[in-house]
Amino acid sequence: MATRKKSSSSKKSSSSSKKKSSSKKKSSGRKYSKKASQEVRTEMHHMRSGKHSKKHPIKSRKQAIAIGLSKARKKGAKVPPKKKAA
Repeated sequence: MATRKKSSSSKKSSSSSKKKSSSKKKSSGRKYSKKASQEVRTEMHHMRSGKHSKKHPIKSRKQAIAIGLSKARKKGAKVPPKKKAA
């Protein structure tokens, strides 16, 4: 019986460490501005209609999103910074 009590107390100590990590500050509001989402929407439309150059057409959905976010950053819209390559 004494060993069971020790194992239950170790579970309590691990759960208390989880509570400490949940004290991170949550961001409030939108992550991407409405202007940024509009830019992405426009690029998706351009991809589907084939409005990009013949030499370098957009081949994937992810590419269209990246182009739209890049254009939004250049225009000063609220967009999180690019992720750094490792």
